[in-house]
Formats: sequence, structure tokens, C-alpha cells
Amino acid sequence: MARVSVAATYRRVLIGGALIAGLSACGAARDVADALARDRAKTVVNSVVAERFPGVNPAPVSDCIIDAASAGEIISIASAAGTGVTQSTAQEVIEIAQRPEAVQCIAQNSITLLGG
Repeated sequence: MARVSVAATYRRVLIGGALIAGLSACGAARDVADALARDRAKTVVNSVVAERFPGVNPAPVSDCIIDAASAGEIISIASAAGTGVTQSTAQEVIEIAQRPEAVQCIAQNSITLLGG
């Protein structure tokens, strides 16, 4: 049976630890990027909701729309925070808002806001 040196074992542990730390850092960076994109998209969605539905508190509606959007849609909508909201962006927000999961969330939030 071959004997593994202490140094070789130590090296393997260090390499394994470095890989785990690297993967954790990638996950943390991805989480930060996701949060930033969602935050920018929410700003855009808030403005679309406020413009299309005056008098409605846009925050809970926007949360539902963002939650119903795909990662690609969130990035697309978030880009409008820098370039400006176009008719195409507004239409994308409205289409997402009409999805069953968004409609259900909006309805639930409305009941909660009304004290139900």
C-alpha cells in the first residue's frame, strides 16, 4: 500500500479549501449581481406601474412582477434604468404582470393591503 505524505495530504486539503472558497465567492458575486439587477428593474417597473395605474402603490405590484420575470427579462428591464423606459419595456412589464403567478401575487398583496 502506498503511503501518502503529510505534505501531499495537506496540499490536497488546501486545494479543496481554495476551490470551495472560490465557488463561494462566485456565488456571493452572483447574488450581488442578481440583487443589483432586480433593484434596477424594480425602479423601472415602479415607474411603469405608477404611469399606467395612477393611484396604485407600485411597490407591492412591482415585487410581484419582478418575481414572475425570468432572469433575462429582469436584465432587459433593468437596462432601461440607464437608457430610459421605452414602449417596448413598458409592454414587457405589462405582459409579465398578466402571467398567472403575477396576477395571483398582485391579488394576494391587494387583499393584504386592504387588511384582509
